[in-house]
Amino acid sequence: MTATAPAPAPAKDERLIQRSVLRKLLGRPELGSVVGAIAVFVFFSVVADSFLRASSLSTVLYAASTIGIMAVPVALLMIGGEFDLSAGVLVTTSALVSSMFSYQMTANIWVGIGVSLLTTLALGAFNGFMLTRTKLPSFIITLGTFLMLTGLNLGFTKLISGTVSTKSIADMEGFASAKKVFASQLTLGSVNLKVTILWWFGLVAVATWVLLRTRFGNWIFAVGGEADAARAVGVPVYKTKIGLYMGVAFAAWISGQHLLFSFDVVQSGEGVGNELIYIIAAVIGGCLITGGYGSAIGSAVGAFIFGMTSKGIVYAEWNPDWFKFFLGAMLLLATLLNAWVRKRAEATA
Repeated sequence: MTATAPAPAPAKDERLIQRSVLRKLLGRPELGSVVGAIAVFVFFSVVADSFLRASSLSTVLYAASTIGIMAVPVALLMIGGEFDLSAGVLVTTSALVSSMFSYQMTANIWVGIGVSLLTTLALGAFNGFMLTRTKLPSFIITLGTFLMLTGLNLGFTKLISGTVSTKSIADMEGFASAKKVFASQLTLGSVNLKVTILWWFGLVAVATWVLLRTRFGNWIFAVGGEADAARAVGVPVYKTKIGLYMGVAFAAWISGQHLLFSFDVVQSGEGVGNELIYIIAAVIGGCLITGGYGSAIGSAVGAFIFGMTSKGIVYAEWNPDWFKFFLGAMLLLATLLNAWVRKRAEATA
């Protein structure tokens, strides 16, 4: 009789393999940004006596939320492998459309808000459509949109209003209710919290759910990792990218309405340069320039670091001219740390 070789042990499903807590942490895109946020928080807590006051922290959260609202969809777009250099001026465009349409048509403020939403989403769809049809890099497409919107914002505002700013709409019907939605504040004890903080937290929660629990989230990672391979397995690459650009546009609409109803007038030149801050927040939060990697939570942490730095310098009574230096230094350190964390995660996988 001949002996039979024992049957090979069945391969374990990698989804059932137990991983240590350390491996799980190293696999999170936002790990580096969380470490950086803790360091920045401790640093300004030591050098600025007023930094830990409840009122100061609420101010930090507000500054973070104005960046974070836009950083969330920008992070998703970067995970999908694209950029949007028009995001900053798109915020201003959204506010200008709401204000000028309501004022010129003597319509209820909410009508102008609705027209602004449709216009802003159409601009986002335009970016996505041009990207997918021309096959040009998103840098070129959105840079062109940035320049066109910058000119349109200034040209239309001066043509209609005669100045570089819109007319006041504070006395128009619907202004009070719109202000409650987009620019009100909540009082908790002695602390005032801006409603933008709630918008920010809500967008982070929704974006995290989309990325981790939905098919569309899988599509985002797939098109950012390798678009051709994603298309080969049935992922609607074009629709996914257009949807991501419209997500950026929706957040720009929210930010634009906050800008309008906080001051009731809008300067046509605002927003230029903010697109870089949104991208920086996403990168600090763990998003890779090459796409396919990142998280919405990381973008929130990146925005929080921005808020702590911008206000911490003021509370420490330093020259605010140093802010851009610290922002650039944080970008470089965060990028290096994120790269190291990802290499460690891949090595221990």
